[in-house]
Amino acid sequence: MEDVRVLVADDEKEIRNLLKKYLERELYKVDVAVNGEEALKLFAQNKYNLIILDIMMPKIDGVEVCRKLRDQTNVPILMLTAKDTEVDKILGLTIGADDYITKPFSMNEFIARIKAHMRRYLILGSEQHHEDKSTIKFKGLTINLKTYTVTKNEKEISLTAKELKLLKFFVSHPEQVFTKTQLFRNAWGDHYIEDDNTVMVHIRKLRKKIEDDPSNPKYIQTVWGIGYKFTGERDE
Repeated sequence: MEDVRVLVADDEKEIRNLLKKYLERELYKVDVAVNGEEALKLFAQNKYNLIILDIMMPKIDGVEVCRKLRDQTNVPILMLTAKDTEVDKILGLTIGADDYITKPFSMNEFIARIKAHMRRYLILGSEQHHEDKSTIKFKGLTINLKTYTVTKNEKEISLTAKELKLLKFFVSHPEQVFTKTQLFRNAWGDHYIEDDNTVMVHIRKLRKKIEDDPSNPKYIQTVWGIGYKFTGERDE
């Protein structure tokens, strides 16, 4: 197995050194950054299997770094914060982070959660390496990203370009919660959403085509007060 490389970004020296020490005990290679700007530079220069970001960092905060990284990679991203409010947790997870850890934390728990994310990531990476990367299969739904075709229960269905872009974005980030603005930005390529109903209308049309019961969806689920997430079960 290739060496596992981790990027740790935190402006607190003691936290950086502590995380580096414990992660290296697990035989991970660790790079550290003192702010968000340095984290982005290191990411551009190296290939990482896991990224740990403190939310409150100088120059570029962890939230913005996570947003930028999530547009480029699917590796696990864990957010560190001294705040323990529901709003902060929702914010961390809706920008594409995989987990959220509040300071102070138990190092044993931290390492256990790191290992869990790494196992999932390495297993999925191994599966994708051996599969045709252009085809993504779920129970009752197959998406071919090369031919831009979608098959439901072995019957091809017709999707518009925007519906296909939305579906492609969803299946590329399973179980992650996205706001309407994030979905609009990725499907329409615009950072400003003019009409909040635009995404909702397209989601509703997409559900009618891919769901057995659009009123009780099993693929695209609503996360009330936040947005949507894709929860399809992968076909073995």
